[in-house]
Amino acid sequence: MKTPFLFVCVIVLCVTGFCQGGALRKKFYKTSCPQAEDIVRRVTWSHVLSNPNLPAKLLRMHFHDCFVRGCDGSILLNSTATSTAEKDAIPNLTLSGFDTIDAIKSELENACPGVVSCADILALAARDSVSFQFQKPMWEVLTGRRDGNVSLASDVFSNLPSPFFDFSTLLKNFKNKGLNVHDLVVLSGGHTIGVGHCNLFSNRLYNFTGKGDQDPSLNSTYATFLKTKCQSLSDATTTVELDPGSSLNFDSNYFVILKENKGLFQSDAALITDKIARNIAGELVDSGTFFVEFAQSMKRLGAVQVLTGTEGEIRNKCSVVNA
Repeated sequence: MKTPFLFVCVIVLCVTGFCQGGALRKKFYKTSCPQAEDIVRRVTWSHVLSNPNLPAKLLRMHFHDCFVRGCDGSILLNSTATSTAEKDAIPNLTLSGFDTIDAIKSELENACPGVVSCADILALAARDSVSFQFQKPMWEVLTGRRDGNVSLASDVFSNLPSPFFDFSTLLKNFKNKGLNVHDLVVLSGGHTIGVGHCNLFSNRLYNFTGKGDQDPSLNSTYATFLKTKCQSLSDATTTVELDPGSSLNFDSNYFVILKENKGLFQSDAALITDKIARNIAGELVDSGTFFVEFAQSMKRLGAVQVLTGTEGEIRNKCSVVNA
């Protein structure tokens, strides 16, 4: 449960301009492009229909975008001859779903040229892809973001949370973005869908402290299973479900497996090493509670360091800045 102090901190940070979400609003495109959100939803749902893994991919992409330079669509930019972009930094090399964003942008440019930002498209598509399972919006997305024109791979490691982080490092990382411990636990619940690559957690199986040992906090039966999938420390291609048996269903089962010590990444397991975080995770086992809280935390995440008004630009193509 959020403490009043933490809740006030988030509000104060937003009011003082850190979150910069105040200029975002409902139905930003109501006059300039009335069909914008319908187009995003239609195209997104058609892509999810043929690729059930897409919700996890777009949710992850939105998260990676917001944590580096804010929710400005900079994750979508391609590298140039003189600059390596965010998407080509090592933690982002496994991102996918860019074709869906491009397809949405193409339709929007045909309907309303130069109006809808790529940053808004990504925020809406992430929501709509997850919502396909429920056939209704699972959280509110305020719009009015503008697109950034800077994307640097060098910004990624210092801003993006790592699957190897312990609890204190994770919390510091989230606080740097104006988010709190409640947001950290709730948003980690996004791992209820998707997969993880072996090289991001196999150290917990084979070399946790550098002595060829196994992480003692990892459920031993689960560890034995994982070793059948990930047979070496160097395997960077094999993937394992983040939420065993439920990786295509957006639900609260992630918090059930946390209690069973089956969190896949070290950053997942870290959530139950802190009393406050562990209590929050316990409350989120209830799916109704999780959905409500996830909606609120996604709204806060989507407001992190956004560009609005005359800042940035509205890209004509999501992968390149305007000429």
